[in-house]
Amino acid sequence: MRVLIVTGSSGGHIFPAIALSDSLKNSGQEVLLVLPQKSRKDKIPIAPGQIKYIPAAVLNFNLSSKNILGLWFFLWGAWESLRIIIKFKPDVVVGFGSLNTLALIFWAWLFRIKTIIHEQNVICGRANRLLAKLVDRVAVSFSQTRDGLNIAGEKIVLTGNPLRRDLVRLDKKEALDFFKFKEGKFTILITGGSQGSHRLNAVCLEVLSAHQKKDDLQVIHISGTQDFSWLAAGYASSTLTYKLFDFLSQMQYAYSLADLIICRAGATTIAELQKFRIPAILIPYPFVYAHQLANAQVLENLKAALIIHDQELTPDKLRGKFTELLADPQKLESMRQAYTQLQVFDATQLLAKEVLTSGCKGCYV
Repeated sequence: MRVLIVTGSSGGHIFPAIALSDSLKNSGQEVLLVLPQKSRKDKIPIAPGQIKYIPAAVLNFNLSSKNILGLWFFLWGAWESLRIIIKFKPDVVVGFGSLNTLALIFWAWLFRIKTIIHEQNVICGRANRLLAKLVDRVAVSFSQTRDGLNIAGEKIVLTGNPLRRDLVRLDKKEALDFFKFKEGKFTILITGGSQGSHRLNAVCLEVLSAHQKKDDLQVIHISGTQDFSWLAAGYASSTLTYKLFDFLSQMQYAYSLADLIICRAGATTIAELQKFRIPAILIPYPFVYAHQLANAQVLENLKAALIIHDQELTPDKLRGKFTELLADPQKLESMRQAYTQLQVFDATQLLAKEVLTSGCKGCYV
């Protein structure tokens, strides 16, 4: 089978697309992964194979020179998408959301090629809401997503959010050795997502630098590229035990060691927290239709996470939540146990099966 996978440029789109791509390749399928041109410069680990890049568009509803340029890139990307469809001749096309997937999914629909889209967030994005009426199947990560889709229920399949194969829990000693950390210290993981978050970075550094019992802590902080230099200077002037990364591809080491995570609430992050059962303080990104707030509320409702709204994020607010959890090991353990209420999916295998079933009538899957 020939499977074409197209995705947006954020880690939340790309990582599940890579997970599906690797799974399909391992089962002997021919896979072409189509990414936005700007993804070339990111540090996202992609296994060698067939990859195409198309121009990426940024559009909004304002009349501006940027929008005119964005329309040009969109049309250019649509033309490149048509060429890719004609040359690759896929049996099925899978989209993972964002404006950059619209053209390829549309061409596939027009040529009567089987189509599937995957929605990572609780609230369906604009591109996927538009495409949901055209495609053959809509795979979702959360059962709550069904309520926001005005389509026939039989088109929707609950798969969960595919994660990379290497994201498995490791022995704690192996994780300690990776970071050169010591046994017995409370480990905090901080990450603002694939692009980083300046606000989160700044507040976390201030809170941890002022913490009275620094010898009891060790910090793993993934900053993003832009904030790395000044965070490095800030940590160097403190007495904290820390490891600072602009990007960490081997997240399994950090997740296997973390006693608490302070992070945004992107869909991939939420899926990873579920897998590793990490108590969390979530600061959802406040824009893009409050997608992250809806994601975060899934874990808050389980009592696996605490939420601080972005506009309320101050050193005092974070310090209060942090010290509350640090002083209450039983609460942290109950947060870990709360994850057991969630249904466990092998999301990558479920989605791969949907792809193979859609694109290969009569085949054994």
